[in-house]
Amino acid sequence: MLIKIYNENPNPRHIRSVVDLLESGGIIIYPTDTVYAMGCDIKAVKTIEKIARFKGMNPLNPDLSLIFHDMSQLSEYTIIRDNNIFKLLKRNLPGPFTFIVQANNQIPKMFRNKKKTVGIRIPSSQIILEIVRELGRPVVTTSVHDQDAVLEYTTDPELIHEKYRDFADMVIDGGYGKNEASTIVDCTGDEFLIVRQGLGELEF
Repeated sequence: MLIKIYNENPNPRHIRSVVDLLESGGIIIYPTDTVYAMGCDIKAVKTIEKIARFKGMNPLNPDLSLIFHDMSQLSEYTIIRDNNIFKLLKRNLPGPFTFIVQANNQIPKMFRNKKKTVGIRIPSSQIILEIVRELGRPVVTTSVHDQDAVLEYTTDPELIHEKYRDFADMVIDGGYGKNEASTIVDCTGDEFLIVRQGLGELEF
């Protein structure tokens, strides 16, 4: 299913239909402020495993991130005691970043690797933020890669739908996506470490 949702003013009825699908264990593909991504409800364990296998990851410990609606929701699932980390997040979110932070016990065990860390995102994209707000909990997220190494990311939602319609239950057409992923910042060490430089320019 391909559904058109406008980022500037997402239709509440459309958002609700996406959330209903997520609550029933469905997989969605959606725009972010970087590349198109696929994901599901954080509570849909079997669906998370399905996405992990599809991406060639270990389903018992997948390298997947979580999208939150805001800092308040983020604080329910993570441990951020260091004021410098909090300031860094406040300064750069919402934005094109994935921050690796300490997870608490609200995060499903499959995400809490030996270090008990998790990648978190609050993108500046109204569509996915509204979906997460309406759902009331995080959405699992991983970028949609293209098999063509030159392209790396598919930006056209219609082409994405054509390619993934047998796997994803819904593709949200929010316009053309970007072809550069988020900047990944590890906040779990003594110093902030940029693991991957992407679209986001970090503001310290």
